[in-house]
Amino acid sequence: MRTSVVVLTVMVGAGLVAGPAALQERLVEGDSPYDVVDGWLKPFAEAGFAWGSHAGVFAESPDRIFIVQRGEMRLPDPLPSGFAGFVGSIGIDAVQPEEGQRVWRNSIFVVDGDGNMTESWTQWDSLFEGTNGPHKVRISPHDPDRRVWVVNETQHVVYAFSNDGAELLTTLGEEGVAGDDETQLSRPQDIAFLPDGTMFVADSGNSRVVKLDADGGYVTHWGSAGSGRGQFDGVHAVATDARGNIYVADRNNDRVQVFNQTTRSVWYHPNISPIGTWPGFEFPSDIYAAGYDVWVVDNRPPRMVKLDVNGNQLFTFGLEGDGPGQFRELHQISVDSNGSWYGVDTQMGRTQKFDRMDGASFTELMPRPDPGVQ
Repeated sequence: MRTSVVVLTVMVGAGLVAGPAALQERLVEGDSPYDVVDGWLKPFAEAGFAWGSHAGVFAESPDRIFIVQRGEMRLPDPLPSGFAGFVGSIGIDAVQPEEGQRVWRNSIFVVDGDGNMTESWTQWDSLFEGTNGPHKVRISPHDPDRRVWVVNETQHVVYAFSNDGAELLTTLGEEGVAGDDETQLSRPQDIAFLPDGTMFVADSGNSRVVKLDADGGYVTHWGSAGSGRGQFDGVHAVATDARGNIYVADRNNDRVQVFNQTTRSVWYHPNISPIGTWPGFEFPSDIYAAGYDVWVVDNRPPRMVKLDVNGNQLFTFGLEGDGPGQFRELHQISVDSNGSWYGVDTQMGRTQKFDRMDGASFTELMPRPDPGVQ
């Protein structure tokens, strides 16, 4: 069964300097162009347990979707009525489990297009014990080996696993040690990629973005703590587009900052120039860039905001709530090649799938071929 979600829509040309007040103008009520697939993700935990906080999702294909979670949670006994397979359905906040309620099991798992668990990488559960668990998961679209990158915020590292999960191939940063030099990170949040293998790490504890080469070697970094141009307070997401633009969710400053790489920068960081500041968000947590569109996952309240590459806001739909197709905290999204999108809810402890409706009246949230890319 699929349930349509009625939401609010904003059609505002916000540009690069729009403030929060502009986002309240010209509200119209409409329907999301997506149907939530009710009960898509099938529970698989042993009796007495359920998923923990779902922190990341990445759809490698429509039939292979990676999900990372902060362990599993013990269920109360007796089980309250209304339990729907996830702890949020009985009023438990998956982000803040009680002492002894969390077990480190199935931290990285894979499901098929119908939401059935097909792989569980339990061999890596020990990497997350004593931490707040995995934070986000990514695969570079340019990587022929399809390495799986998983952020371990509390351990100050980003792992790269082989695509089958058999090997831990690379660790960015020094495990268990926070630092701000060329080899260390502090509470990283996300990672993004360019076609030549360049990587950008959202190094939140250091209020910076770190640029690495294809082998993980340090190239440069930019950013410092603050609210000025090129400064950050909570670097929570980083994304790139086909033109080499770098989008950074500056979460606690309620904005997105945009940068590009130049051969000569007039700014104070080599080859990196700020080209835009997009205010008017409230706690942005993730960014998805495809073609000429940029989608920002905003969270107070949860909603999806579509912009063009100049920062003009084109469309938004709300997702706040506890029901099917709604979120308390939408932490990361991913889009598959069929145009379906997936979102994880850290507080409710679940992942949801959304399919496009027939006859959608605007450009859907889906990958589009980049100009000049074969």
